[in-house]
Amino acid sequence: MDLAFERRGTGAPLILIHGIGHHWQGWLPVIDRLAATRTVIALDLPGFGASPELPPGIPYTAESLADAVESFCARLGIREPAVAGNSLGGYIALELAARGVVSTAVALSPAGFWSRSELLYCQALLRAMRASARAMPLERLENRHLRTLSAGLLVAHPSRLDPAALIAATEALGRAPGFDDTLESFGGLMPPAPPKSPVTIAWGERDRLLPRRQAVRAGRWSGQRVKLLLGCGHVPMSDDPELVTRVILGT
Repeated sequence: MDLAFERRGTGAPLILIHGIGHHWQGWLPVIDRLAATRTVIALDLPGFGASPELPPGIPYTAESLADAVESFCARLGIREPAVAGNSLGGYIALELAARGVVSTAVALSPAGFWSRSELLYCQALLRAMRASARAMPLERLENRHLRTLSAGLLVAHPSRLDPAALIAATEALGRAPGFDDTLESFGGLMPPAPPKSPVTIAWGERDRLLPRRQAVRAGRWSGQRVKLLLGCGHVPMSDDPELVTRVILGT
């Protein structure tokens, strides 16, 4: 299907996949660094950002969203790209690696490695954030203290967030028509099948949404050690752009 996306750079293709309620602009702190050596395509998942919703009858699940990403790459004529994703996008990256349709996959704090209590905690926090995004006048986020309160669950260093970027992300969260059904589907989300493509998993040391103890389960699934992103939260791109770039590029 057709998805909204941003393309930059030249070189081997790299697809960037955002998390639930986010949009492609969440990758802005790292996209130009990545585009120095890659053709970077940051997309909006169906029902998020500027992309259309899934067609009627197709449920919002991580698997159906992965289907949409795979179809999107085929429409662009991209075969076996590298992919990187954050949160839900990280799970989708691992799902594509399990299908063997990507060359490599990097997952930053991927969803799906939670216990039951951790899942309920995650869903409750995301519902509260969605409600706040819908109720809060966006101009209030120009206040530094409110920005810290609003973003503190997702990033370790809210002061490093561009205020305009936070306002845009909050608006995207409040408006996303695919949010509620996707969040509900998390109840049935299990780790993907074993990967057929090389994977790298990295976890924010200060992740407050998906605590880093989940990285232990992700490590067991992948059969390798999970990289720890020191000083980073759940959405690490603004916390340490250089570190995230190095992890994605494998340097």
